[in-house]
Amino acid sequence: MEEFTAPGPTRDTGSVIDGYVNEFNSHDEELYPQDIANKMAADWMKREVPFFECADRLLERVYYFRWWVFRKHITSTPEGRIISEFLPNVYWAGPYNSINCASGHHIAEARWLRDGKDLVRSYVNFWFRGPGDELSYSSWVIDAVMRYAEIRDDRDFAIGLLDEFVRFYHTVEECNMTRYGLFWSYDDRDAMEDSISGSGLRPTLNSYMVGNARAIARIAGWAGRDDLVEEYRAKASELIRLMQSELWDDEGRFFKVLPLDDKDGVLDAIEFADVDPMRNVREEIGYIPWAFNVADARNEDAWRFLADPEHFAGAAGIRTAEICHPRYMNRDSAHECQWNGPCWPYATTQTLNSMIAEIRSGRNGVTADDFMRELRRYAAIHTRQTAEGDIVDWIDEDLDADTGVWISRDQLEAWGWREDKGGYERGKDYNHSAFCDLIISGLAGVRVEDESTSSMLIVEPLAVEHAMPYWRLLGLPVGDTTIDIYYDQIGDRYGHGRGLTVILDGVVYHDEASAPCVRAAL
Repeated sequence: MEEFTAPGPTRDTGSVIDGYVNEFNSHDEELYPQDIANKMAADWMKREVPFFECADRLLERVYYFRWWVFRKHITSTPEGRIISEFLPNVYWAGPYNSINCASGHHIAEARWLRDGKDLVRSYVNFWFRGPGDELSYSSWVIDAVMRYAEIRDDRDFAIGLLDEFVRFYHTVEECNMTRYGLFWSYDDRDAMEDSISGSGLRPTLNSYMVGNARAIARIAGWAGRDDLVEEYRAKASELIRLMQSELWDDEGRFFKVLPLDDKDGVLDAIEFADVDPMRNVREEIGYIPWAFNVADARNEDAWRFLADPEHFAGAAGIRTAEICHPRYMNRDSAHECQWNGPCWPYATTQTLNSMIAEIRSGRNGVTADDFMRELRRYAAIHTRQTAEGDIVDWIDEDLDADTGVWISRDQLEAWGWREDKGGYERGKDYNHSAFCDLIISGLAGVRVEDESTSSMLIVEPLAVEHAMPYWRLLGLPVGDTTIDIYYDQIGDRYGHGRGLTVILDGVVYHDEASAPCVRAAL
């Protein structure tokens, strides 16, 4: 049974944000300020961030902590505002310390800011029309832009970039497509250094390119480009067919990597039974296909491994490789960032997004309770114990999935914060994952879908009844307006009765069902 904060007097929104920011600022060592310094954080958050309150103070605290961290990474450049990953300069970054690896996560978060349109437009233009290297790491950036455009009714922006998106897709095909019809990727360029499976035909880039192809088709539909619609729907369908036939291990009940060390090479094995056992492994990336609607009912067995302590369920977080593999957490490499078992917030975000997609599909692989369990476990890793024994709010690179200790930070500190590794506290406030979007699109269940004559706002929360007795989300930008959402299991907290209430342009929508859902035309 979860412990919740009992209902009390309605809290003043500004005071709530001030209280959290004052705490975060008080124990922060502000090392690399950019556009919005700590002293400006409270005013910025009250202006930009949708207000969130819930009965679970851990989720609420981390929601505000992650926005407090996110604003540190908004930086102005001669090419416009961008969103950074590291705060200190690192040599492997591109212009203005830019890294495209987590661009999909960045866009997913930024779309919910009230000034999110301008920020997302500037950031995306940097990658596609500016000096940013969007090909440096594999990404699902076109899918992220399409989802942003749906939420914020900014389809014209996406349409304006359609030709650039097509060129991007063709370039990835030229650089990464193999004789097998699937994309090859080097695990390091998937941002997943020193994985057990290594390079090959991976569920990562192939899933991302399904998402990107479908996004191009959707945007082309908005633009009336029927030729592109058909072409890119066909590309997505063929990738899905090949992923199901080649990357799904029917015996292991999981999407896996077919190892291939060179893009132009020949596979040593085309059946997983023949793959080198030292590289044949279930890894957390096997859940990525769900986020891009690659998986279907035949793949549902894979979810039984997520909560199993003999596979992915660490005491503190989700492991990136199953603990039963002999190379789990093998330190053959001296690299401080490894993907052979540690919990990575980047991957946890992807898995939680896949859980949302599976639940929305109506299949039975996971439930809303499973999602809320993993969301809470994810929230709980956002701390660090200092040398003085204090527990402080924290987000960094990777951590031990059982102890919760930040692995890369400990290694970098032991090396004396080497400049060639990024210097002092390189990973502090690392902006490589998402959290607030999981609250909004998962816990609160907000999405927008195209219908024949209009866009439809759908609010279908995963946090209802015993999962969360009350919560509210206010001033959430959707389309060209903002909405307020209230959930109250009993009906005595917010003055809107029991169940789910959505207020859109002064119109009140209400649903008291045990699994409520509100639909409203935008």
